[in-house]
Amino acid sequence: MAGRSVSHPLFARFFTRCAPAAERLGGSAHREELIEGLEGRVIEVGAGSGLNFAHYPSTVTEVVAVEPEPYLRARATDAARQAPVPLRVVEGTAESLPVEADAFDAAVASLVLCSVANQATALAELSRVLRPGGELRFYEHILAEEPSLARLQRRVDLFWPYFGASCHTSRDTLRAIEQAGFSVSSCRRFTFRPCLLFAPVSPHMIGRATRP
Repeated sequence: MAGRSVSHPLFARFFTRCAPAAERLGGSAHREELIEGLEGRVIEVGAGSGLNFAHYPSTVTEVVAVEPEPYLRARATDAARQAPVPLRVVEGTAESLPVEADAFDAAVASLVLCSVANQATALAELSRVLRPGGELRFYEHILAEEPSLARLQRRVDLFWPYFGASCHTSRDTLRAIEQAGFSVSSCRRFTFRPCLLFAPVSPHMIGRATRP
């Protein structure tokens, strides 16, 4: 299956410039929690500039990292050279993963399900490429449980995707994961706001789910 590019050059450069500060303020610890204990063959969707790569444990035998944005994919390719495990960066989207079915022990979705064109399609693809009983690890910003913040997120969502590379502020991603047929075994909700600008995307979750 052929990959596909999605170009967001301004956002990609903004993200790359701002990411180190967010990592120091807690993002790196979240990624460590996300990836801890993974084993076997792993697919990572929306790899971005490769911020997860350094956290993969030696129990992982291979990572296939999928990233559609050319600038970010180039940065990820650079980061892959320093990864502690065998890691290959490929072009593709979450809705059409360029890999075979039932081929991976685990999948990692990290701050990507907010921006995919269709969550149901992307999650169906993750289910397709995971082996039966394979694990989905997710780290996403989500719709707030607090009604006032949720209302703000829905208003902001009218314009936020135009500036944030199709990122949506009000997606109920946990519900989407469950509706895709995954069995959620753990989910920790928390607030992460490295700067005031990111208040609409401050509700986050980290969790694990299993493909039946």
